[in-house]
Amino acid sequence: MTRWGILATGNIAAQFAEDLRLVPGAELVAVGSRTAETAKRFAERHGAPRAYASWADLAADTDVDVIYVATPHAAHHAAALTCLTAGKPVLLEKPFTLDLATSTELVDTARAAGVFLMEAMWMRCNPLILRVCELIADGAIGTVTSVQASFGVAGPFPPEHRMRARALGGGALLDLGIYPVSLAHLLLGVPQHVRSWAKLGPEGTDENTGLVFGYDSGAVATLSCGMVGATGLTASITGTAGRIDLPEPFFRPGAFTLHRAGAEAETVTAELAGSGYQYEAIEAQRCLAEGLTESPLVPHAATLEIMALLDDIRAQIGVSYL
Repeated sequence: MTRWGILATGNIAAQFAEDLRLVPGAELVAVGSRTAETAKRFAERHGAPRAYASWADLAADTDVDVIYVATPHAAHHAAALTCLTAGKPVLLEKPFTLDLATSTELVDTARAAGVFLMEAMWMRCNPLILRVCELIADGAIGTVTSVQASFGVAGPFPPEHRMRARALGGGALLDLGIYPVSLAHLLLGVPQHVRSWAKLGPEGTDENTGLVFGYDSGAVATLSCGMVGATGLTASITGTAGRIDLPEPFFRPGAFTLHRAGAEAETVTAELAGSGYQYEAIEAQRCLAEGLTESPLVPHAATLEIMALLDDIRAQIGVSYL
């Protein structure tokens, strides 16, 4: 049995807690928050026997095997560092932190302590995304030449909303853009050329952002994210011998369509229970059982490469979280 703690009590933490019920050998035993009231309320709702009014108290619980950190972006670094320095394995919600420097510090801390650390990029653990990667590796669509993906929500968000708060890592890029960026990275790796443009809001956070990645192989990725209009949340991966279309939402698909050159289109489906967070928990448990300190599905190198990309994009569009 893997005994889980959850640090934070927001919406994503609640969805993770519910999906944890679908994970074989998983048990939610504790929750930590900044206040006793919110921790107790969350624990009662999700069946956790213990509730703590501080992150440190949760990290000190010897009956907790691993902690899922689901705070807002700006608190990821401090929360994860609290857990890692206490020797606790961590599944850290994306984006890892607000920048490459603090992400690198977490990875270095985990490696020095020999403690498991994984970014909770659930897309990279999704069974159908993994099947897409297998098909591409097997040459089903030839060499990938193009990735197109967008993640936009309608908004508008009120001025006090965290999505508009610069100090909280607000804006479209970290919350939404990380998905198209991560998909392109998963399929094509680190781009050699990055071009970005964004419309900034009054707070200095990005409201609508367009990205073009170029690769020395000749491949391109055209990506967008925004909070001024609901895009289709679809993605398309084109190769020299076919195409794979991912329907909405592309980062948590229930199906995809494979178009092979000269053949009938094939639709691949899967029965996916819950919201989809269980797959990252299953991967974390597998790694812990095997004594791994990082996940092969979401390796530290990928997390840091993506954070470096996001830093580059922010520099180009003029967004700072300081």
